[in-house]
Amino acid sequence: MSIPLAEQLRPQSFDEVVGQDALVSLLSKIIEKGRPLSILLWGPPGCGKTTIARLYAKAFNRPFIPFTGVMNGIADIKKAIQEAKSRPLTHGQPILFIDEIHRFNKAQQDVFLPCIEDGTVILIGATTENPSFTINNALLSRLRVLTLANLAPEALTKIITSFEAGSKKISLTPEAKNALIGFSHGDGRHLLNTLENLQTLQEGEVDLNTLCSLVQKKPAAYDRHDDGHFNLISALHKSVRGSDPDAALYYFARMLEGGEDPNYLARRIVRIAIEDVGLADPQALPLSLAAWQTYERLGSPEGELALAEIILYLALAPKSNAAYQALKKAQKSASESSHLDPPKTVLNAPTELMKKQGYGQNYKYDHDHPHAFSGQNYFPEEMERQKYYSPVERGFEREMERRCIFFENLRKNLNSN
Repeated sequence: MSIPLAEQLRPQSFDEVVGQDALVSLLSKIIEKGRPLSILLWGPPGCGKTTIARLYAKAFNRPFIPFTGVMNGIADIKKAIQEAKSRPLTHGQPILFIDEIHRFNKAQQDVFLPCIEDGTVILIGATTENPSFTINNALLSRLRVLTLANLAPEALTKIITSFEAGSKKISLTPEAKNALIGFSHGDGRHLLNTLENLQTLQEGEVDLNTLCSLVQKKPAAYDRHDDGHFNLISALHKSVRGSDPDAALYYFARMLEGGEDPNYLARRIVRIAIEDVGLADPQALPLSLAAWQTYERLGSPEGELALAEIILYLALAPKSNAAYQALKKAQKSASESSHLDPPKTVLNAPTELMKKQGYGQNYKYDHDHPHAFSGQNYFPEEMERQKYYSPVERGFEREMERRCIFFENLRKNLNSN
């Protein structure tokens, strides 16, 4: 059986690990103290989690018991824990490695708690998923979470150099190397698997054209159910809020490339129009709804242009969250004064009893007054007049501010007479 290239080139010491310098430095300090800690390695595929777990166990000269959440069940784990309990203490605690630990649900993860607590094993978990959502709190509190990053181009270049030093079949031109690094999206395993396939299909120098003809491009690193989904929509939203149309369009394209539902993007676009553009441009909301409706009628890919256009429009529109902030202030005020009734003046009096109690008495019909404005009080009588809405000096809200000032002055004049 031939050994996969990724396994052949797996680092045999921490000095050979590339792209995770900060993490290796931290682990070296733990190793120097001579007492292994239970850890959780969190990072994207192909960044070196399994390699680092093996080297960590090797550094402490402990037995290494590997499992994977894909292939093994809880029964396998329990058996390994029982065997660990029967081992002589002089041999040291074994290190139990669980790759894809998030595959075990939160109830199943409880099996690890007693054996960590009583020192039966040292646990190393590895996951590509955010531990905050996939690992139960009790287990998370017993693990040191260590974050790994995608491998930078410099790290991937070192892997290619290491490969070429041992390969007698192929070599890559600088252009082909750069393209391969781009195809790999920071995934070292994907890069090595691609190199392995190349040397099976080709001999001699591999240029850019040859590479593109032989290698299928890796799909976009995006999953609508993982952190990438939320990170990209956050970046899109904040790029529009920050008036950067190019960055906003880039993240929009990234999400489409990853297979995102355009209807999800359309919903967020409408939210941006309401929350971040607001009344600085009253056309933002109807145009956003129109773009969404256009997509629903045309579908993909034609309708995606309508969404792209509204993203550009919102990014370059004047911004105001004054209405958003006003609502938050009003909600806080309402929660504190929900026991107060509106003034009887503005209440209807459909019965004779209500009329006798003053409902609707002395109500001023605004249309009967100059500027259709009576200046009467609408807040509860026990409550001082509040100011929630403060328009910004941008876009149409300049006009809204002018109107606020006009009615405020008019109210003061009427109430002073």
